[in-house]
This record gives sequence, C-alpha cells and structure tokens, in this order.
Amino acid sequence: MQRSSRSCLSKLLPIVWILAALLVEACSDLRGRRSTDWPAASGGPGGQRYSALGQINRTNVQRLRAAWTFEMAERGDPETTPIIVDGTLFAYTPELAVIALDARTGHLIWRFSPERATGAPRVAVPTGPSRGLAYWSRGRERRLLAGIRDRLYALDPDTGQLIDSFGSGGSIDLRSGLRGDGAGHSVFMTSPGIIYDDLIIVGFRTLETHPAPPGDIRAFDVVTGKLRWSFHTIPHPGEAGYETWPTTAWQYAGAANNWVGFALDEQRGIVYAPTGSAVYDFYGGDRPGDNLYANTLLALDARTGRRLWHFQGVHHDLWDRDFASPPTLVSVSRGGKQIDAVAKLTKQGFLFLLNRVDGSPLFPIAEMPVRSSEVPGEESSPTQPAPALPAPFARQRLTRDELTQRTPGAHDWALAQFARFRSEGPYTPFGLDRPTVLMPGFDGGAEWGGAAVDPKSAVLYVNSNDIAWTGQLAETALNLGEGATTYMTQCAMCHGVDRRGAPPEFPSLSNLSSRLSVSDITAVINGGRGRMPPFPNLEVGLLENLVSFLLAGTDPARAAAPGPDSGRHDAPPVLPGVTTLVAAGAEGRNERYAFTGYKKFLDPDGYPAVAPPWGTLNAIDLNTGQYLWTVQLGYYPELAAQGLDATGTENYGGPIVTAGGLVFIAATIYDRKFRAFDSASGLLLWEHDLPYAGTATPATYMVDGRQYIVVCTNATRDRRARQGSAYVAFALP
Repeated sequence: MQRSSRSCLSKLLPIVWILAALLVEACSDLRGRRSTDWPAASGGPGGQRYSALGQINRTNVQRLRAAWTFEMAERGDPETTPIIVDGTLFAYTPELAVIALDARTGHLIWRFSPERATGAPRVAVPTGPSRGLAYWSRGRERRLLAGIRDRLYALDPDTGQLIDSFGSGGSIDLRSGLRGDGAGHSVFMTSPGIIYDDLIIVGFRTLETHPAPPGDIRAFDVVTGKLRWSFHTIPHPGEAGYETWPTTAWQYAGAANNWVGFALDEQRGIVYAPTGSAVYDFYGGDRPGDNLYANTLLALDARTGRRLWHFQGVHHDLWDRDFASPPTLVSVSRGGKQIDAVAKLTKQGFLFLLNRVDGSPLFPIAEMPVRSSEVPGEESSPTQPAPALPAPFARQRLTRDELTQRTPGAHDWALAQFARFRSEGPYTPFGLDRPTVLMPGFDGGAEWGGAAVDPKSAVLYVNSNDIAWTGQLAETALNLGEGATTYMTQCAMCHGVDRRGAPPEFPSLSNLSSRLSVSDITAVINGGRGRMPPFPNLEVGLLENLVSFLLAGTDPARAAAPGPDSGRHDAPPVLPGVTTLVAAGAEGRNERYAFTGYKKFLDPDGYPAVAPPWGTLNAIDLNTGQYLWTVQLGYYPELAAQGLDATGTENYGGPIVTAGGLVFIAATIYDRKFRAFDSASGLLLWEHDLPYAGTATPATYMVDGRQYIVVCTNATRDRRARQGSAYVAFALP
C-alpha cells in the first residue's frame, strides 16, 4: 500500500509542478494587469527600471519570440527607451522625429517632425541621443513632452499635434534665461524631463568647452510652459556654494549641467539631479576650488527648486567624470529597519548609497589623498571621495599584468605602449609630458543606461565598461591663425590635435575635403550631429575660418607663410612654447592648455589592449554592499570563432528587471544580442539576435493580457555592420 501511494505520488508530481507553474504565471499575470504601462523612460519616477509584470518568467522565457519590428530608414543612435501608455508606444527616430506606434503591432499611428510642424529651417539632418519622453495627465487632459534639440514641445498624445497654448505656439526655447539673450547657447535636451504634479523639471546637454552656458536646472508649468523655478548649478553671489568658485565665475563658467535625467520621490516631493563637470573639462586654471555643484547629486524641493542637500562625487573635476547615469531610488534594510535610499553610480565604477532624506552615507565614504597636478596654473583637489562598500564594479588601475594576452604580438605591442604611459590609479591628473591612463575609461564603468533595482530584494543590476583610455594636455601657441585657434579650443578635445579622432565615437577629420562640402561641414557645426553638440556660438568669420582649416589643414591667413607642414592636408596644428591662447568667443577666458583628444587604448587589430573582461553585468545586494554575481557581457563574433568568446564588450544602454525573475539587457555593440538572465543567479536563460545593436535600455509592458519587451536598435557604433535602425518587440507565442 505504501509503495502504491508513493508510485501514485510520483506520477502526480509532474502534474502538480505544471499546475503550480501555471498558477504562478496566472498570479503574476493578474498582478501585471494592475501595472501594464511603462509610463516613463526609467519605468517610473524612482528610476528603478523595474516591472511587476511576470507573464514572461524563468520557466517560459526560452519561448520568447519577436512579435513585431518597426524599421526606420534613418541612421543615428537615438538611445531611446520608449514609453508605453494605454496601448500606445511613444519614441524617437534617429532623426529626432517623435513617433506613436500601436504597442500591439508596431504599426505607425502618427509622426511629429518639428520642421514640418513649425516650418523651422532644416540646417542639417538632426541626429543625436534622445533617451525618452515625458507623459502628463490630469483628468481627461493629456500631453506628451518631447525635448528636441534646444526646444521642449507639448504634443497631443492622440494626434501628435502641437498644443498651441504651451509656451510659444506649442514649444519653449530652452536657451532662454540661462545667460544673456541665449541665442548663441549650445543646448540640447538628450534625456527626458521628470513630471511632478503640474511641473516638468528639465536639464540639458551643452558644450564641454568655453563658452558654455551654466547648467541651470529648471521647472516649467506643463500647461502654460512658463518658468516656475530655476536652480543655479554655478552659484550666484549670496548662494551656498558660491565660495567654491572664483568670485566672478558665475558670469563666465559653464556646464555643471544635468544631461542624464532625474529620479523623483513623489511622496516627499524631492527630485534628485546628478550633474556633469564644469568647462573646461581637463584644465581648471580659471576655476580654482571644488566647483559646487558640478559632479554633484543634488536633492531639490521639487515644488520650489530649493536645495535640501548635496553630495559631490568629484572635487574640481579634471577627468570628465560626469555623474553620467540617472539616480535610482530604493529602500534597504539596516538593523531590522527599512531606510529610504538613493543609489548613484559613476564612470569610475563606484556606487554611492545615500539616505534619501538627508544625504548621509549608508556605507562609509572616505576622502582619499590623490596626486597633485603638475600643470602650471592648475590647483587640483588634494582628496577625492571613495565608498568603502560596495567594491568598485570596474578596475581602478592598469598594470602590466592586466595587459592583453590575446596574441603574443598584441601583448608585446601593449607592453611597449604601456612603457610610455603614466598609470598610477584613480584621479591621476593629466600631464604635459606623456599620456596618462584612465581606468576605467571615459565611457565606463556605468554610463547613461543606468541601473535596475528590484524593490523587494534591494538588489541592483548594473552593466559596466572595463577598458582603458588615455589622455594628455598640450601647451597652446599664440601664433595659430583663427581657424586653428577655434579648432584647438572647440574641436580638439574630441577629434584630437592631429584631427584623427577616436572612431567611431569621435570621427577622424583628416582628408575631410574628400567626404564633405563646405555647406555640409557648416551645417554639422551649426546643428550638431550624433554625439556632437551644435556650436551656434561661432561668429560667421570664425566659422568660415574653421571650415577652411578643416578642409585645408592650414589657415587662409597663414597660407602665405609656409612652414614645415606646408602642403600636407592632414598635418596637425603646431603647439610650440608656453604661451597664452584666448579661446575664440570665450568671453576672455584663459585656456593655456588643450586636451589632445580622447584615445581608447586599443591594440593594432582594434581590440582593447587590456585583459578581459571588457564588459560585465553585476548584481549587488544594497542591504549588505556585497556582490551576488558578475558575468561577462557580450563578445566579438570573429574572436568567438577563434575560441575567445568570454571577453565581454563595451556596452551602452542599461538593464531592466521584472517580477518574473529576469534581467533583460541588450547593450552590446558587436554581437547584436538581446539577453535575459536569471536575476538570482546570473545564469543566461535566453538570447536572441537583433537586426542591429540594441544600444538602449529596453522597456516592458502589457496590452490585452500579453506582455512585451521592446528595445531600440541601431548600428551607428559598429560602422562595419549593416547600417539601420529599428524598434523590436518580443512576446510569448
């Protein structure tokens, strides 16, 4: 009898397991129906990138298939996370049109293009990052707030038509009210504003050279478009933080801007705003002091803009160490109590966890002594903050032991290059004598994709870039012509003093005449393209001389005095002697030194010259500060074919996490994969080929009882791949 009972039980167990799985799926589905939308780029105001949907879960994710694809015959890297409201998906195209799609099918409902709607001149094909939109509703009134270049538009979500009562004819000029008349400001809204009650709070991207406007954080009325408050990130006289700058800096200093977006504690009415570095990024001789509120996480009263507290992550930044990812709100367990916290990730691979109410650290933060700058006129900070926990999620210093072993030839090459570098760890100032290693590099560890967090477990998931870049300063010269002077002060930071850039992020400008006309170059400088912001501050004469210099390699005014590089169309400008160069249009600011350009440390075959991993995905328990797991993220297909598939790659765009126990992330450039990991173990459960790289953070939503996962894809970062862009959505069959 006992054997028979066990036999029957053994036969019933598989049925029980199936029924249990179906019950879990049904319960998850019911929970999900109460939260079907993805109404903000980060999922909600707290920036958690979490969804309570669980229809797609660990047990069935292997069955996930492409449900629809919306192809766009445009090139660019919009980096958009769509928002989904009431069955409609709202997003950007690479050329910065706003589109509305049926979230069930991907069919186009409407398209808004500012040039068509307002008759504004089309100075160039506008491309560039636009990471999401904001949605507001009150009763039956609804509107979509879309940042496109230097304007904020209010659109009817049903039709895509401008709402004329907002601002001036449906938009507001984000250049106005910053400094002067605003006409020459370079302002570009790359991340969505955040909604609080009847306000939309916004930041913007700007230049990283003089003259850049101050990075004021502003709140506008979502109904009228009127300015309701403004917070000065470069303090004015009488404001707290003013003493951390020269006395007149508020009149000329620029940036310290929020370009990555916000998080909001709706209950308390607190908005959390991270800021970037002040200009000039790599030489601060004209801005001695800690430079509050650059490189700072600000906690502001969302109703008034009043500062509640702040935490500065880098004092007197000389490394372009922006707070480059949006904050994440979470509650953590301490001594049996729940504490509301805000997590802030950094390019350095740090995670700062702070009390959401008063900014006090929840893990110790020490001010570590760092090396002083040896560049004349520079006054670097003697210390920089570093958290005791969690440990960094990217390597902090490059040593000989960390150089590539991919091939003996690549290793020998890396050794020879490394012997030329200074590599002394975090916060080593760039010098004049040789390149300095920045590890992780300018685009790592955490980037604008941000993190995802499970609010129930307080486990945070973050992807990281873990490769080295180098940087160096050079003395500028008084005997440069206007074109070369403008190039050195406005362009060399990205494209290098030799104009060879660091493709594909920063294209080479050598032999430009074979690729672009005068009008093409002028349009790109005026309007920006891709990662490059617009430069409307250049006067006509300066612009003409810059274009001539880019095409010929020499200044027209200097052509009659040939030098050693005469006749060479790709020769870099000469930088002799220690002299003073006043930046073109820089309102008299003094720039004695120029950054020679972003240089990624790659071997002769184009692969990172450091040992893997080159990219990772990490799970961190914020209750304890300990890592639960780390996996390598991505691979190079050609290296995988040679057996080198455990490398990881650079990755852009972040993860999302769901109640189904899954972490979804695309992000990798070269393998074009979309992946789902078990959130508890890091085990890869599913992957699918994308038509182009999914270099954006995905979103998930449910319509008519069916859960979808959608991601924006494009091929801009891999010029060898077939170019194009598309939104791709997945669902269970």
